[in-house]
Amino acid sequence: MEYLYMVQQALVWILTIFWVYQLIISVCSLVKLKDKPILEEKTNKFMAIIPAHNEENVIQALIESLNKQDYPKEYYDIYVIADNCTDRTAEIAKEYGATVVERFDNQHKTKGYALQWFLKQKIDEDAPYDAFCIFDADNIVDKNFLKAMNKKLCQGEEVVQGYRDIKNPTDSWVSAGYALFYWTMNRFYHLARYNLGLSPLINGTGFMVKFDVIKPEGWNTKTLTEDIEFSLKRIIQGRKLGWATDAIVYDEQPVGFKQSWKQRTRWTVGHIQCMSEYTKPLAVAVKENKTLMNFDGLLYILGSIPMFILTLILLLLNFVIYIGNGMTTVDLIINCLRYLIPTFLLPIFTALLIMILDKKPIKPMIKGLLCYPLFLGSWLLINFKCLFKRDTSWDKIEHVRNVKINEV
Repeated sequence: MEYLYMVQQALVWILTIFWVYQLIISVCSLVKLKDKPILEEKTNKFMAIIPAHNEENVIQALIESLNKQDYPKEYYDIYVIADNCTDRTAEIAKEYGATVVERFDNQHKTKGYALQWFLKQKIDEDAPYDAFCIFDADNIVDKNFLKAMNKKLCQGEEVVQGYRDIKNPTDSWVSAGYALFYWTMNRFYHLARYNLGLSPLINGTGFMVKFDVIKPEGWNTKTLTEDIEFSLKRIIQGRKLGWATDAIVYDEQPVGFKQSWKQRTRWTVGHIQCMSEYTKPLAVAVKENKTLMNFDGLLYILGSIPMFILTLILLLLNFVIYIGNGMTTVDLIINCLRYLIPTFLLPIFTALLIMILDKKPIKPMIKGLLCYPLFLGSWLLINFKCLFKRDTSWDKIEHVRNVKINEV
């Protein structure tokens, strides 16, 4: 029993140090820093790239929002990769002014493969672009997006994530859960790290990459979460990613739990793939470079599944120790509630704080706030399931909310 006590205390210390570290980093999001100086005043030329698979319901609104950018029209082109499409996606995209390239490959269907295929062509052509931005077909883009990203390029940034907002946060408790999660990540993860000189992460959509960055080897990713993989490879190389709060993209999130479960399962499996592939290189980078940025990247990849496993072990040890000490069932329940009540209440108060700081309307989100612990709790169940069964198949998320940019 004494040995179990020692293990229990060691786990408590590990988890406490990890979460205190995250808290300290998050506080840095409240500090407003002086803007970086402009290194070179220039109007850069962009590619706006949209990988799309059967997105006829939403592609029009995205292209319209891109056409309305407060940026010189001759300095950006819109490309739609119609990836294995069997609907009117390509036709509608052409009608609204995008350049459409069609790709058919039933063996390699994911967004990562579509980007590899398209960007290789542009590299081979030596296309005359300074940078490219990636969008999902269900996005709509704020009119200042390219202007904000151009400023980041002029400040010397090479890879920059924009502010990922949600266009349907009040559709259901599920879409509300996504909104609260992304709003929290935007401030307490990405902005906090950018303020500290650490590295944010690419977040799936609404990001910019300097074209020269990928010319040596193309868009070379192989996991289900190509955004995280690309970010980790940059961090391993000692290169920070940037963050642009004023480059806003609005994303549509699933409203049904079944779709959400499938999507988040895919993300978790992709995270496990990245953990398997890049934990050792990140650890080597920490040892060789001795930078907090590399250490923070290592903590990110260890912060999901490994910390989840340690937490499960700690809860099991608590149960065994209580039983071994002859505690009653009531004592055990009281002990569990000591952990569970703060665990369920803290996300609600954290999300509420974020909404107050970012001036988000609270009243329409009350139901989402109350259900937020359920959303996060279901993610823990997904993590647990993926420890034993990992489905690597790609399932399309249906997008139907044809929201215009003036409606958000």
